[in-house]
Amino acid sequence: MARQNRLTLSAALFSERMETLKKIWKYLSSMQFAILLLLVLALACALGSFITQGQTFDWYAARYNERIAALILAVQLDDAFHSWWFIAITAFLCLNLLLCNVIRLPQLIRRTKAEGDPHAIIGAACDVSQSGIADPKAVFSALRMQPKAVFVDGKEALVASQNRIGLWGAWVCHLGILLLILGFGLGQMTKTEYVVYGVPGQTRMIGDTGWFLTIDDFRIGLREDDTVEQYTADITVFRAPQGSTTMPDARRASISVNHPAKLFGMTFYQNSTGWAARMNVAKAGEPLQSEVVCAGEYLTVKDLPELAIYLAAFYPDYALVPGSGPMTLSGQLNNPAYLYSVYYRDELLGMNVLMPDEELTIDDYTVTFCEPQSYTLISIKRDAFAWLAFVGGVVTTIGLFLALYLLPKKVWAIRDEDGTWTVRGASRKGGAIFRDRFLTATGGTERNES
Repeated sequence: MARQNRLTLSAALFSERMETLKKIWKYLSSMQFAILLLLVLALACALGSFITQGQTFDWYAARYNERIAALILAVQLDDAFHSWWFIAITAFLCLNLLLCNVIRLPQLIRRTKAEGDPHAIIGAACDVSQSGIADPKAVFSALRMQPKAVFVDGKEALVASQNRIGLWGAWVCHLGILLLILGFGLGQMTKTEYVVYGVPGQTRMIGDTGWFLTIDDFRIGLREDDTVEQYTADITVFRAPQGSTTMPDARRASISVNHPAKLFGMTFYQNSTGWAARMNVAKAGEPLQSEVVCAGEYLTVKDLPELAIYLAAFYPDYALVPGSGPMTLSGQLNNPAYLYSVYYRDELLGMNVLMPDEELTIDDYTVTFCEPQSYTLISIKRDAFAWLAFVGGVVTTIGLFLALYLLPKKVWAIRDEDGTWTVRGASRKGGAIFRDRFLTATGGTERNES
């Protein structure tokens, strides 16, 4: 008796657990859970876009305060798209969409088969019907449908269905969204970004990729009122094989704002621009080195590495406004000036503004600036899953086309005892449009008949 009671209790517990699992399964595949996840994902993306990524605690503390900075780092908002919670949200959303499609698949297959089964069509409820039709084939022809002759309960009938594939529109759209989210999520988690900047003629390495980028040319297009219309850079990307005497594999492209280029699995964007200048260093009156330096860069003196000159800013049309400091009156090279800082063993010796005809003297060294020019800043992104997001977009578009333009409809006609026909029709989507076409084809008015 006790053994039987234990077995009964175990069966009850098992049944209770199964019911709990069914409820969890049902919720995970529900529309409510999907909407909740989409809202949370949208909020996460907004936070990731609003909060500058990849900064230090000191940077966030200076911008906000120490408590908020600690919170940002604790919940990984400094790297939102690689955080565990962003990955978890994406995974649950993908699981929800996958479960929705898996659960609906058998029912969708049955519905598709039923839409093509003459007996199932004749037994279905109709949306509109007309009796006393002498030539039903003319009705099918007007609706651009090919009927099939069948016999049902000893009566002659004509049956046709069209656009059954339209039933798959929502399912295909869900699949496309799933692929889009997977492509975007995996891309955000795994993509790498690099920045290369310089002036024409300079070659820079692209991060740790082993690829090099040469800036062949950089142009600033101006409108008639001298405002900037476009920035365009001509680039060459290559990687010289190690230990090889052959020419490197190289590709060239022209990029501009909103017109990136794809080379070697990387996407190159014309991001921004700034000013650069040539810095000349002489020692005891003899030229020592001459290099192009972008604003924000250091030049270390060759024979005295402890000495560095920093080009802090460049003013193409320099003016000193009392109470405001140095500024530029325009973007034209009317009165160029260079703001510099001098460091020795990482200690600031001084800073000032240097004009083109002036020299900076540091013991035996003399520093001058000349040849101001614009540099280009190019951002490079490598996303191994961009193709998946693209496929998702294509599949989603196909799903929308199936759902919105291929409206499933079925029409059947049964011969009555007087020799005329009763024609009925039904459409799962676009019922009003279908009724209008049906009534036009039958030349009658709608009658409520099922």
